[in-house]
Amino acid sequence: MVDLTLLGTGGGMPMPNRFLSAILLTYRGRKILVDCGEGTQVSMRMCNSGFKSIDVICITHIHGDHIIGLPGLLGTIGNSGRQEKIIIIGPKGITEAVNGLRVIVPYLPYEIEVIENPKKEIYIDNDHIKNDIVISTLEVDHSAPCIGYNFYIKRKPKFNVEKAIENNVPKFLWNTLQNGESVLHNNILYEPHLVKGDDRKGIKINIITDSRPTEEMVDFIRESDYFICEGTYGLDEDLPKAIKNKHMTFKEAATLARCGNVKKLLLTHFSTAMDDPLIYEENAKNIFKHTIIGYDRFFDIVNFV
Repeated sequence: MVDLTLLGTGGGMPMPNRFLSAILLTYRGRKILVDCGEGTQVSMRMCNSGFKSIDVICITHIHGDHIIGLPGLLGTIGNSGRQEKIIIIGPKGITEAVNGLRVIVPYLPYEIEVIENPKKEIYIDNDHIKNDIVISTLEVDHSAPCIGYNFYIKRKPKFNVEKAIENNVPKFLWNTLQNGESVLHNNILYEPHLVKGDDRKGIKINIITDSRPTEEMVDFIRESDYFICEGTYGLDEDLPKAIKNKHMTFKEAATLARCGNVKKLLLTHFSTAMDDPLIYEENAKNIFKHTIIGYDRFFDIVNFV
């Protein structure tokens, strides 16, 4: 299962009850942070969430409301005692942005690997399980280079005792092979498929903010278990603003969710003009009934089916 937390749901500038964009995914005790707007650290503290276990930071684009909290967070992670490498993924320009922000925190006790505008899938090992999490991206339509994210959390196939016995796999190798590692023993290469059953469906989570809707998004989010999408404007009448500023209305986000046949839509990144996004809930639910209006420190658990 994956724990999902909206740390900040604001767009543009922080509000008294709404920090800027940040989403936290937690799996097997390890964390992936998507965007790091102002207030991210405070919100994590309010959730009693630690900093040391953040392994990957994914930035959608280099606008202040999505990245300005990064240098402070990197410093706090360093102060937490982390020494393992952190991966930062982002669109074109992320390397220069990170280097610029690092002027504020020049001394960190860990390495940072920056992956800029990735075109291939990125495989993340977790808890000694190889390629446990697969991250892919999609270039979207915003006023700056911006990418959406697809997180696929693999589910281990069940261990097949009969198959292991039939393949004459020594028992002391079973656990290692089940964890996805191959072993050379007595000049024989034992591979994981010798003890595993059929593949099982994993968990798919998509995050898109900020952007206009595009045709490519539909395939990108298709059959997603959780589609987290910007809903900058609640009213249909705000469509001209959405087009001008390269954002979406609630209705547009809900239409994407319906076309992509996702299980749940979670709206975030609300305009400062919206004091209470719940007022506009029906504008999305009339299109896609499984819509949730997000709020700061919203929490949910996404389970394997």
